[in-house]
Amino acid sequence: MASSEGFLTDEQREMLKIASQNVETALPSPRLSSSPKSPTSLFSDHQLKVPAVGKAPTGGIAVRHVRRSHSGKCVRVKKDGGGGKGTWGKLLDTDGESHIDQNDPNYDSGEEPYQLVGSTISDPLDEYKKAVVSIIEEYFSTSDVELAASDLKDLGSSEYHPYFIKRLVSMSMDRHDKEKEMASVLLSALYADVISPPQFRDGFVMLLESADDLAVDILDAVDILALFIARAVVDEILPPAFLTRAQKTLPESSKGYQVLHTAEKSYLSAPHHAELLERRWGGSTHVTVEEMKKKIADLLREYVESGDTFEACRCIRELGVSFFHHEVVKRALVLAMEIQTAEPLMLKLLNEAAEEGLISSSQMVKGFARLAESLDDLALDIPSAKTLFQSIVPKAISEGWLDASFTKSACEDGEAQNEDKRLRQYKKEVVTIIHEYFLSDDIPELIRSLEDLRLPEFNPIFLKKLITLALDRKNREKEMASVLLSALHIEIFSTEDIVNGFVMLLESAEDTALDILDASNELALFLARAVIDDVLVPLNLEEIASKSPQNCSGSETVRMARSLINARHAGERLLRCWGGGTGWAVEDAKDKIMKLLEEYESGGVVAEACQCIRDFGMPFFNHEVVKKALVMAMEKKNDRMLDLLQVCFDEGLITINQMTKGFTRVKDGLDDLALDIPNAKDKFSFYMDYAQKKGWLLPSFGASVVEALPAAAAF
Repeated sequence: MASSEGFLTDEQREMLKIASQNVETALPSPRLSSSPKSPTSLFSDHQLKVPAVGKAPTGGIAVRHVRRSHSGKCVRVKKDGGGGKGTWGKLLDTDGESHIDQNDPNYDSGEEPYQLVGSTISDPLDEYKKAVVSIIEEYFSTSDVELAASDLKDLGSSEYHPYFIKRLVSMSMDRHDKEKEMASVLLSALYADVISPPQFRDGFVMLLESADDLAVDILDAVDILALFIARAVVDEILPPAFLTRAQKTLPESSKGYQVLHTAEKSYLSAPHHAELLERRWGGSTHVTVEEMKKKIADLLREYVESGDTFEACRCIRELGVSFFHHEVVKRALVLAMEIQTAEPLMLKLLNEAAEEGLISSSQMVKGFARLAESLDDLALDIPSAKTLFQSIVPKAISEGWLDASFTKSACEDGEAQNEDKRLRQYKKEVVTIIHEYFLSDDIPELIRSLEDLRLPEFNPIFLKKLITLALDRKNREKEMASVLLSALHIEIFSTEDIVNGFVMLLESAEDTALDILDASNELALFLARAVIDDVLVPLNLEEIASKSPQNCSGSETVRMARSLINARHAGERLLRCWGGGTGWAVEDAKDKIMKLLEEYESGGVVAEACQCIRDFGMPFFNHEVVKKALVMAMEKKNDRMLDLLQVCFDEGLITINQMTKGFTRVKDGLDDLALDIPNAKDKFSFYMDYAQKKGWLLPSFGASVVEALPAAAAF
């Protein structure tokens, strides 16, 4: 029993002595590993409890600090420590020399010490900033407001939208007026629907705060940013009170303060400021030819007054229409003829622009050629126009900024004007036919009119005229031209006619661009659409590119067409490139033909099927009925489709040309069809023999098939 003073009793001292002796017995040598039985267990077996306070009677030293060395000396050891030199270490320290052996059968990887591995923590704001740069770049390329808004919504992180506003405006500030106008249009589209009004205010405040940094890279950053803020007020994106509130938060010496002052005093206070601001960057993301001509005329008249050649060249460069510089050349020459004192200035400007490479040699020659063609009309207003022009040409050639080949090409152009009378009459008549088609949308009537002309050798010229007239009209007419092209290929035009027609279009593309700025892009759409409509195959694009002149823009147009075809969902996009319209009648007809054939195959009546085909009102597309009927007969192994084709042929519903065209389309796709129907070639040979016996096919069809299908001949 323990005493009340807290000292050990005799019984407890005896137990402590026994425990110490047992420990020394269990640890015979310091070279051996730790005992498997911990001293803790020895103490726990005897349930020894040492009071928290109290001192041992021996020399005033606590018992737990007493340890005897082998030398017999009493050594005071470290508190709670493992002793000093020559000692065993801490009594309960059994892990001193233990280690984990991976070869041990009882090895557990979970006992390995943990190691902290450093990793980069991504900042959501940084990821957002990178993503919006891609969205903005794509928007500047496509002008697709809806796509940009959709991408921004899908990006999420709406709390970071002020950074989008800052990045959009700052990126457009260092670009042309077109991109600035596009940025303003996009901001208006995003207002409230995607980006909230408070976020707009925060975004413009961030722009004002960074105005000093923007001014380092963009010299007129203050003026441009002032225009953006004034435009935002006019577009009701920012309230007028925004300027007053923002001024209070900015130092008067900052660029941001200057921006607000300029916006308020120079732009928002001007008379008719709303109209001026909306037209400040062109008023539209698509500049028309007339607007561009007016800009060129204005800058040339301003140059006559100022005489600043450097400023005039800068303005020409900022127009961003290098393909339209021939208009600058033409108008400069006309102005030189109208104002005799301006002639030296205009010739100096053209010389400077040619030396700097601002106006290319081809654009210079084209400008002179256009003026030469209109000299007769110009002479009505300027009697000496021809004399002045003949005096300017030698000067330009001698100074080196007009190619000497101009005089030779002018002579060739004069000879080319003496066209064949029959060809001129043909062009005149087809223009009338095409205009009537655009009004009536009557394809069968147009085909009959062309057949009545009996000039199939001029088919490529018709194609060129059709697309050229459509280019200068609305999307409805462009869609109608594509649909007509598909019908003509089926009925009376060969693939060679269409290839040659597109080659002629590409050869004259630069001339077409004189009146239609976007002619190259539109031609690429017509080419790509022709491939989607099976009028051409992709290999024909290579043929068209090889036949086009080396130095013309045709190769670029073909490359653009390939890109459009290879894009994702190209078929759907190209069928809708001009809004669908009449073009979707063909797609609807394909679906209807498939449904009527499926219904007929499952037990329908022949007369009813023929009536449905007649109700389509697309006789030029009946080859699709032939093609789908033959494919379905192969798939279903049901020759009942041949009975339907026989009745259609007997009634004149499907002509021999349409029947031949349908068989030709199946023949062209036999290799792909054989992947799903292994005996497709044998089946086709049987159907071909049957059709030839019944008189469905043109005589020329058999020879071409025998060459393509030697197996069919053997059959």
